[in-house]
Amino acid sequence: MNWDIIEGKWKQAAGVVKTKWGKLTDDDLKTVAGKRDQLIGKLQEKYGWVKEEAEKQLADFERDFVEYQPTNLEPVPSRR
Repeated sequence: MNWDIIEGKWKQAAGVVKTKWGKLTDDDLKTVAGKRDQLIGKLQEKYGWVKEEAEKQLADFERDFVEYQPTNLEPVPSRR
């Protein structure tokens, strides 16, 4: 469920991903295009992590990213 939020907000998430994992290039992020498995593969490739480590790192990112998204989506009252 959490990854659905990240995938839906990939442009925003990609900037945070690039800040967190600076070895990933813009081309890498375009290739990943919000796909979790592809991002795990890129993290393994760039950082030399085993799959379990990449999954752990990504799970931590996923939790933190989703936790800091606004949950109050009430519309702003209009000024009439």
